[in-house]
Parts: sequence; structure tokens; C-alpha cells
Amino acid sequence: MTYKIISSDRIADSVVRMVISAPEAARNAHAGQFVVVMADEKGERIPLTMADFDKDKGTLTIIFQEVGFSTKALGRMRPGDAIYSVLGPLGKPTHTEGSGNCICVGGGVGIAEMWPVARALKDAGRHVTCIAGARTKGLLILEEELKETCDELLIATDDGSYGSKGFVTDILSEKIKAGSYSYIYAIGPVPMMKKVADISRPHKIKTVVSLNPLMVDATGMCGVCRCKVEGKTVFGCVDGPEFDAHQVDFDELAGRLSFFTDKENQYG
Repeated sequence: MTYKIISSDRIADSVVRMVISAPEAARNAHAGQFVVVMADEKGERIPLTMADFDKDKGTLTIIFQEVGFSTKALGRMRPGDAIYSVLGPLGKPTHTEGSGNCICVGGGVGIAEMWPVARALKDAGRHVTCIAGARTKGLLILEEELKETCDELLIATDDGSYGSKGFVTDILSEKIKAGSYSYIYAIGPVPMMKKVADISRPHKIKTVVSLNPLMVDATGMCGVCRCKVEGKTVFGCVDGPEFDAHQVDFDELAGRLSFFTDKENQYG
């Protein structure tokens, strides 16, 4: 099958949005799932969340940051080029059942992963507040899309160049103190997700995080994506990617994510 690139555009500094023809994956896609992409037959397998999908047109939208050799190679591909492989959808879909107000928290490129989850929760009849954060205004993505999706959008930047100065977790603390919420979803850097869990735990609010462990085959065979949840080993690719934030061992996850930092710096 040919996975043709329909469109590709840069939506922030080093962040690319790409629409790909992938009818089978699109037809079976649900919020919270991901695909594994290979730019060419010798390329690295790159796990990427499906930020959007059109079942009728048979297209997937992926959003990624150019941070290493493989994502930079993918970012150089243009409309009309064909991606070698798109495997998916993989992982378990987001659970949207329940009632009460929700908060979705996204940091950096994690906003692209928060967006489809916010849509799914809204479609399920939930009131959804989205909190999006970036280091600076130039790295903020999908603001207009989130405005159209959620009931309330709040923005934080580390340097104060847009929205509130500070972190998404600062806004989260304020919202929890001021309102009533039954569900929190978070995706972004590990320290951010850990802080979200620490904030929500005393309030006993159900909190789910989408983890981004290292992956190779993404089908549960290699074990590279193993994480500790409730003191037990789980595989991010087949058991997740979403887990109870209050049970995740974030310190172990952070340690595993740093295994190949030197190689990424060398070849990025």
C-alpha cells in the first residue's frame, strides 16, 4: 500500500503537521491511539499519536517535533512523496464514559495528543476545559482548533509571551480549587505529568496520563516500552498508552527515556 503525503506544513518552530493517506488505519482509528511511521524502508520506527483522522477520506493527521535524525528526515518529505510504512492504529482508545466536568492538560507537542481526546470527551457529552502550555508563544500549537473543540481554553507560557506566565500545572491548581471536576487527562513532558498527578491526588480526582516510553516494535513483543504502574511492569504500546496517573512510576519512566540521549545528541 502507498501512504501518500497529502499535505505538510510547519505549525510552530520545528513542529510539522502532516496529512497522510492511510485508509485502513483511518477507518479503525479512535482517540488516544497511535501509529508507527517509517519514512523509508531503512528508517527508524517512529510512534506518533493520530492528532486527527477522517474515516471517509481515509486520511490521518500526525503532528511531530523535529528533534532527531528520523523526525527531521520525515519533516523534509513533501506532499506527493510516499511514506514507506504506517502501522496502526495501535494502543487502547481513550475511555470517554462517565459524567462530570473534565480538564485536559497538554504541554508542548503533547497538545497534539490532547486535541483528539478533548474532542472525544466533548462528543461524549462532557464539559471540557483545556489547558495548553508551551515554553514560548512560537511553540504553541492548535490554539484555534482547541477553541473550536473545548468549552474553555486556558494558555500558559513559561516566559509569559502569551497567555498566563508560568506552567499549565499552575492553572490546573487554580481550576481545581475553584470548580468541581471528575476527570483529568494529561499528556506532555514527564515532569509535567508527574506534577499533574501530585496536584490531583489529594482531591481524589480520576487522572489519566498518556505515556511516551521508548518503543521499537510497538506490538508488545520487544519489551522496550515497559513501565511501572501499580508496582507492576506494563507495556506502553499494548497496555496503554493511557494509565492511571496516580499509579505510574514517573521516576523510572524518566530514567528509561534518557537511555539514548547521548546518541540522539550525536546523530540529531
